[in-house]
Amino acid sequence: MLAVLTVSGMVFAQQPAAPPAQPAAAQQPATPPPPISFFVTSVGKGDGANLGGLAGADAHCQALAAAAGAGNRQWHAYLSASASGTQPAVNARDRIGQGPWYNGKSATPVAKNVADLHGDTLDAARLGNNLSRTTALTEKGEAIPGAGSTPNQHDVLTGSQTDGRAYTDGADHTCSNWTSNNTGAAQVGHFDRTGGGNTSWNSAHASRGCSQPNLVSTGGAGLLYCFVVN
Repeated sequence: MLAVLTVSGMVFAQQPAAPPAQPAAAQQPATPPPPISFFVTSVGKGDGANLGGLAGADAHCQALAAAAGAGNRQWHAYLSASASGTQPAVNARDRIGQGPWYNGKSATPVAKNVADLHGDTLDAARLGNNLSRTTALTEKGEAIPGAGSTPNQHDVLTGSQTDGRAYTDGADHTCSNWTSNNTGAAQVGHFDRTGGGNTSWNSAHASRGCSQPNLVSTGGAGLLYCFVVN
């Protein structure tokens, strides 16, 4: 309502006072993105599929993670190993924790859990995980040259069947359980889900052999998938 003020016969309309300003609502702090928990190694160990066994492969993942500022968590390589002597087979899917897993760029989710990663259920298999050329990045958050690039390095060592388990056919799919650069072969996946008539991220084909030149000749560099366990 306007107030009316009379001064010496003159009438003025007086605007009402503005209501007091309301205090600004407190802003909630932004939720930090989840830390990196999955990457493809930017480099292999350099001696073909001789990784020093599973322990040597895990140490490689841990060292690269530490160099990228993520060494405060436990990292394992996604690798299966065949039964040998009294040692039982080791399944890659059993070595990598429970998830979820995120890459190191924009914290993009790769898979919610082990079942999602491997398509264990009909729904999971139909939807598929989110591991692809654009999400399978190195520990530095960088892309890896895949199919169509020179060099093509889309082969990633796994030694695994598509369900993430070790082979049981008696053949060598792991280059003597990741200790050899001259005998056997290594089962590999394609991180870019492209090429060779098989788009499996973890079980596309066997390498020509276990040496570094043999890994390179089939489109690889001895790279590994690394997952946070805890």
